[in-house]
Amino acid sequence: MIHARITGTGSFAPRKVITNHDLEKLIDTSDEWITERTGIKERRIAEKGQTTSDLAYEASRKALKAAGLAAQDIDLILVATMTPDMILPSMACVLQEKLGARKAAAFDIYAACSGFIYGMSVADAFIRSEMYKNVLLVGAEVLSRFTDWEDRGTCILFGDGAGAAVIQRHAGKRGILSTHLHSDGSLGDLIHVPAGGASHPASHDTIRKRMHFIKMKGNETFKAAVRSLEGVVQEALEHNKVKPEDIDYLVPHQANLRIIQAMAQRLNMPMEKVVLTLPKYGNTSAASIPMALDEAVRDGRIRENHLLLFEAFGGGLTWASALVRW
Repeated sequence: MIHARITGTGSFAPRKVITNHDLEKLIDTSDEWITERTGIKERRIAEKGQTTSDLAYEASRKALKAAGLAAQDIDLILVATMTPDMILPSMACVLQEKLGARKAAAFDIYAACSGFIYGMSVADAFIRSEMYKNVLLVGAEVLSRFTDWEDRGTCILFGDGAGAAVIQRHAGKRGILSTHLHSDGSLGDLIHVPAGGASHPASHDTIRKRMHFIKMKGNETFKAAVRSLEGVVQEALEHNKVKPEDIDYLVPHQANLRIIQAMAQRLNMPMEKVVLTLPKYGNTSAASIPMALDEAVRDGRIRENHLLLFEAFGGGLTWASALVRW
């Protein structure tokens, strides 16, 4: 049986840290208020001139080294991001050039916080079809450039970072067992950036109205996230005839501690079995799952044959899950 198996992971976060106490000096908030509502204590912020592709490059180098591959061995590069360096060319092509992966096809996946799992699904399909053998999947974001630092409801949430995974063809029972993708465009206004596209190109007016920053309806988004994630997690379990107690680790999108705790509770799973990086990185969108995965792999928590459950929810709206035998 052919599976698409993750054979190497890597991650990278900028050095600059903004703590909740730092935010207290910028807006009307407090460390206690942020921690209670989100679980976030600090977030990493890219330096001036440091781009999304720079973060992606560093994470990719680590993943390639872990997999024992050179950039020239990669057949396909997938980059999940909603904060590319520029509209054109794609982030994946920019990363291809930086890595020197001359043989690889390259394109972006635009599914917000669910982007990495969407990318897992694409990589899985290409590998199972035998079109490609070695895929580099990256989730990378510089959300700080799209964060309104005057909006106390959103600026507390987001951070910058990148995570990467090498996914290869594998004959055996280990690898991506299934992926499950969903979306609902009718709720797109819950999380969106109004300007910068063809509907509202950049202008003095869009800049004055602060339309190039992330807008979010927090309470409605929270409710939609819990409802959607519960369904897509159950879908993954039922599809694979797996019980919650069979899961070794839950690797969730790191958006909000209360959402993560709600999912763990529904699975009757202790928080010790949840990979949690939210307190120190905040919400890094498409980068959050691969960053969390890399940390748990490198510190030895995730080991051979462990059963991993991935889940994410993001703008679009999009939500997704995946089950992986490590």
